[in-house]
Amino acid sequence: MIATETSVRPGSVSLTKQRFVRSTAVLALAAAGGLIVAGVASAAPAVGGDTVAREFPTAQILTFLFLMLGPFKIIGPFVHITKGADAALSHRIALLATLFASITLLVSAFVGELILAKYGIPLPILALAAGIILFLVALQSTLKQFAPLTSGDEMGAPPPPDLKTALTPLAFPTIVTPYGIGALVVFLALSPGLQGQLTIGAIVLVIMLLNLIVMWAARYIGSVLGIALAILGAVIGIIQIALGLNIINNSLTALGLL
Repeated sequence: MIATETSVRPGSVSLTKQRFVRSTAVLALAAAGGLIVAGVASAAPAVGGDTVAREFPTAQILTFLFLMLGPFKIIGPFVHITKGADAALSHRIALLATLFASITLLVSAFVGELILAKYGIPLPILALAAGIILFLVALQSTLKQFAPLTSGDEMGAPPPPDLKTALTPLAFPTIVTPYGIGALVVFLALSPGLQGQLTIGAIVLVIMLLNLIVMWAARYIGSVLGIALAILGAVIGIIQIALGLNIINNSLTALGLL
């Protein structure tokens, strides 16, 4: 009798895992891109002057929150922050950052609702503040693409990665942006009831899970989709500038200043 042994090389298992993570992230990003296109298309006819005074359709909420809290702006900073870390540490940092970001959004939404109820801040004022922040941050990010390149010595090496970076600068302000918090509070305030608020909560949860998947796959998709993501990031930056100006215009119109 001849005994046969089947062995699996560790390298092949690791390669298979990398391919699976990469494929999952690419499919997730492709699906998210399709949702953004659909959301922008549906948002186009419904961004009139009374936008801040009525309920947003779900497609618009998904589009806005994805642009403000989604993964496209996370890949570069995450790779930079976790430079030199092994896969296990990078995965822990990504998981903790996702948890911190989710908790931050939950607390911010609760506090924002209290502030609106207690101090009577008009929604157009809050929307105006969020629009100004979104416009300035998006404009700064877009203009950075035209800045002269700096060498690695001038930029300086990032600090050694550890779990503290999951809280800052990764969870805040990279994942949870100030204008994202403002938009979330506005959407929750405009929600007609519990069902609408639960829908927004589900959207945020899906975005956070997508952020986690993309961060886990960042080191694998960076070399494959680097140029495509850079182009897509530029397009999203322009969209964010336009959204910021649109929110400012709608807010000023609602306040009777335009």
